[in-house]
Amino acid sequence: MAIRDIITVPNPLLKQISKPVDKVDDALRALMDDMLETMYDAPGIGLAAIQIGEPVRVIVMDLQEKPEGADEDAEGIKNPRYFVNPEIIWKSDDTLPYEEGCLSVPEIYDEVQRPAHVKIRYLNYQGEQVEEDAHGLYAVCIQHEMDHLEGVLFIDHLSKLKRDRAVTKVKKLTRVA
Repeated sequence: MAIRDIITVPNPLLKQISKPVDKVDDALRALMDDMLETMYDAPGIGLAAIQIGEPVRVIVMDLQEKPEGADEDAEGIKNPRYFVNPEIIWKSDDTLPYEEGCLSVPEIYDEVQRPAHVKIRYLNYQGEQVEEDAHGLYAVCIQHEMDHLEGVLFIDHLSKLKRDRAVTKVKKLTRVA
């Protein structure tokens, strides 16, 4: 496993539509392992392959939960998830506002409205097809990451003014680093 560089706005790769994966094999699992290690290192809760420059329809996610009664700095219980060729097959009419951030748009956070409940279909780490319901943070995160596969960033859901300010701020941050 290796930690990869995460690309940031305004890199044009982030606007590219990712291609479907033909099969889940050892090479793809190695990519997913690298993605997971990269996401944990960042740290984040989700990462699409395009964010490390790989334009394929692959997402990793881990919505870690801290053990009950643990202090704020405690390590969460890891629960890595892998999504190959994910698709939303149903979404609710009710929405959930959630303050989102993104590893490709560092230090920018803003509220986005998304369907509160979705039903998704994808291939897992072993290549098996899975269908499941996603609610709350899980629904928000999977939709956020699936947007990346279509070349959409969370800031694209904001006003042009907020989006332009976010890109300018990230450009300044990356020049300084």
